[in-house]
Amino acid sequence: MASTSAPVAGTAPPHVVIVGAGFGGLYCARALARHPVRITVLDQHNYHLFQPLLYQVATAALSPGQIALPIRAILRRFRNVQVLLGSVAGVDLAARRVLLDGGGRVPYDVLVLATGSRHSYFGHDEWEPLAPGLKSLDDALEMRRRLLWAYEVAEREPDPATRQAWLTFVIVGGGPTGVELAGAIAEIARHTLVRDFRHFSPAQSRVLLLEGLPRLLPAFPEDLSASAERQLRALGVEVRTGARVTEVTPGAVQVGDETIPTHTVFWSAGNAASPLGRALGVEVDRAGRVPVEPDLTLPGHPEVYVIGDLALFTHQTGQPLPALAPVAIQQGEAAAENIWRTLSGQPRARFVYRDRGNLATVGRQAGVADLGLVHLEGLVAWLAWLFVHIFWLIGFPNRVLVLLQWAWSYLTYERGARLITGQVPSALRAPAGAAATRTPRADGRQSEKAARAR
Repeated sequence: MASTSAPVAGTAPPHVVIVGAGFGGLYCARALARHPVRITVLDQHNYHLFQPLLYQVATAALSPGQIALPIRAILRRFRNVQVLLGSVAGVDLAARRVLLDGGGRVPYDVLVLATGSRHSYFGHDEWEPLAPGLKSLDDALEMRRRLLWAYEVAEREPDPATRQAWLTFVIVGGGPTGVELAGAIAEIARHTLVRDFRHFSPAQSRVLLLEGLPRLLPAFPEDLSASAERQLRALGVEVRTGARVTEVTPGAVQVGDETIPTHTVFWSAGNAASPLGRALGVEVDRAGRVPVEPDLTLPGHPEVYVIGDLALFTHQTGQPLPALAPVAIQQGEAAAENIWRTLSGQPRARFVYRDRGNLATVGRQAGVADLGLVHLEGLVAWLAWLFVHIFWLIGFPNRVLVLLQWAWSYLTYERGARLITGQVPSALRAPAGAAATRTPRADGRQSEKAARAR
């Protein structure tokens, strides 16, 4: 069959279908395109997203187009690759067909599933409308909308307690995304917006980072976790470890017996694999990840590869590999190599993940980097983070644009993407009685005497 033997002259080349154009799917397609196979890349979006920089879109540092590039543009030079836009409903493993929403079917000889993950609310999905996570451009734009809208409402709000609730930002989850979000929001409040409002000072903003485990960045060594916490506190972030959220309601977050008044909650506490894993009809773990063989294939189906956040790979250390871009990239390239090995009659190779380190930025000139035997923090770690992310950013124009934007932001503290777009949810709108015409003082704060007179 085409999926288990080398292509024969005069016959149609084997058809490889790759579902998902994230890091794993895209790197698999590019590596496999060098061989005489026919490749179809399926994705529900027409762009590849550089997820590690999503938080910079959410905090108005970058625009969406600077971290996303059309899939067709990335793959256009490979004549044996076609890109199809569509949402996958399931897979018919027996008939070797990918089932699309709306009734379409895409047959395959070899299938690669790289559909990634979403945020997990640990059984409290009702919290999602109140505490959006950060996995897509839509998520990032929703976060940006809520962040900037909170300041606009605070400008109109005459009651100090109500205003402070709008100026309180709670980030749930102290992993890299939570740490980066908290640091960026603190910098926005204390530097970017400090001269933009007249009736309050954005420096009054309260940024809380809540982590249920004993320390931040649990995947990092303890010394770097402690360093990240120190750097966040220096930015004015309130860090609480061992703090488990028990309820999220409109206008408040509950942590044990404490109620924190807030209208802006961001979620970065966990991951759940895409629903496609459960649709395969195989046993998955609690996070929805699909167990795979050492060569990344689905047990019982050597023609199906599962990679990236969707894969449960425990053959190296006994523990699942982390949901990180480097894991997906290496698995995508390894899957491509094994597909060609099979088609050319060679045995497949066991996947081995090579951990090249972990990085997280905390803020301006602040960060941590775990490079194995070498631990970096502060400015050096921040520079390492900049270099790595520019290096991996897909598309040369994007690298230049992002580097220029970062340079401008570094010199001026400005964030050029501070746009409130789309429909603001009714729950986030300012109360009808909020004041809109208070008299500003010369220093930008409201004159309390004038306010009382009104």
